[in-house]
Amino acid sequence: MAESPTRAVAPRHAASLIVLRDETSVLMGMRGARHRFMPNRLVFPGGAVDRADARAPVAADPTPETLAALGRAAKPALARALCVAAARELEEETGLTLGVPPDLSDLDYLCRAVTPPSNPMRFNARFLVVDAARLAGSLAGSGELENLRWFGIEEALALDLALVTREVLQTLQSWLALSPAARRTRAVTPVFRLRRWREE
Repeated sequence: MAESPTRAVAPRHAASLIVLRDETSVLMGMRGARHRFMPNRLVFPGGAVDRADARAPVAADPTPETLAALGRAAKPALARALCVAAARELEEETGLTLGVPPDLSDLDYLCRAVTPPSNPMRFNARFLVVDAARLAGSLAGSGELENLRWFGIEEALALDLALVTREVLQTLQSWLALSPAARRTRAVTPVFRLRRWREE
């Protein structure tokens, strides 16, 4: 009897926050060996969107430009929830905060990455950027990310990174080369899917 083909797992919506210091370094930590997804890998703070994120109060919403960019592949409620999730995961994993409730007005949307269909655990992850000067609190976190510290972008790229993390960091470098006005008004957003970049 022939085996029926295995249907790919639907990716969960997720958000990661790239905290940028002086446009030269980023906050990263190592996922522990017990994690089912990307164990022993250096990553940015982030995680899946929770149902409560859609209703969570905020001090200020994301800018229209950020919401519009996210809205190319997300309904308005999800676009806002992704930003809330990024702020929530940042506080949980690092101890740093955008305020309570969070001020989302300084978030920029960098890119999106979708885990390949062959993976048993998949995410439709959006990568947002915030300047470290906008944050409050002390670097601590829940212990979910080990060896949490600032990495120079070039320093991080010299390490053994997961492909998607390396690609996102290189995309960040290209984004940093743009003027602030050009960053806000990009007509397309890069999407990393099936090991290659596309645009949306």
